[in-house]
Amino acid sequence: MDPIVVAAGTAVISAMATSVWETVRDAVVALWRRLHPDKAEQIGEDLEVVRAEIVQARSSGDVSAEQALAGEWQSKLQRLVRNDPALAHEVQRLLEEHLVPALAADEQTRIRTIIQTAHATDHSTIYQAGGDITTHLPPTS
Repeated sequence: MDPIVVAAGTAVISAMATSVWETVRDAVVALWRRLHPDKAEQIGEDLEVVRAEIVQARSSGDVSAEQALAGEWQSKLQRLVRNDPALAHEVQRLLEEHLVPALAADEQTRIRTIIQTAHATDHSTIYQAGGDITTHLPPTS
């Protein structure tokens, strides 16, 4: 699954429990309205139902329910991107402009660590890790 989609789906669920949820909801619905206007109202209704579920899951400490709900939104966003890969940019913009700013600092950090990208040119070597990394490179000549 695209890392942007994973991060965005997770952030949608996390943002549901914030005080600025309505702004985030409007941004998610606006994305669907631009891409699939016929489905925008249903997405808005789905978001309201899921919000009630996430608030209940958080109040009872049900982490698995929260993860399952994040998985559902990751799948919805993945279908958008799979059907039109150019939409990955739209999902990333939603994530960066609306979802991440709505989250508490610790959740922002968690969402940002999901996304790691690297581009190598000229036979460069790139190392990425979610934590410490040790390498043993041969001597250069």
